[in-house]
Amino acid sequence: MSHTIWLLKTEPDSFSIEDLEKSPKGTTGWDGVRNFQARNRIRDEMKIGDSVLIYHSSCAKPAIVGEARVTRAPYPDPSQFLPDHPGFDARSTQSSPRWYQVDITFRTRYANPVYLKQLKVNPEFADMELVVRPRLSVQKLTDRQYQLVQVLCQPMDVTA
Repeated sequence: MSHTIWLLKTEPDSFSIEDLEKSPKGTTGWDGVRNFQARNRIRDEMKIGDSVLIYHSSCAKPAIVGEARVTRAPYPDPSQFLPDHPGFDARSTQSSPRWYQVDITFRTRYANPVYLKQLKVNPEFADMELVVRPRLSVQKLTDRQYQLVQVLCQPMDVTA
């Protein structure tokens, strides 16, 4: 069974890869998604074992900064039911939730973040959702794109 590779966007001032790494057992619920296309991907397509690239957005140097793995299947985002929470949605009910999340677990922080600027100038990434549809917070990567990111995030051997 093959796994999908996802890119999840987060603002590091709100929740960074360092925050994920420091979470209990390196695991957190990926909550707060309030876009229907992103929600549909979480609810209908994400599976336990899928790979996740963490992307820091809305910062000085937007970049893919590390990896996580989906460790819990999609379930209703509890924040939608909390009236005092920024993610509250009065139209959501326990029997008919509108928003979903998955749990992700930290895997690694990249030695070299892969900056958006690098992706935009590399023709190999011309079809990447991050380049084509940058606003979507839950994106898919092809195996080829994932392999290229793996090459770019490795430290260069300066002794060679």
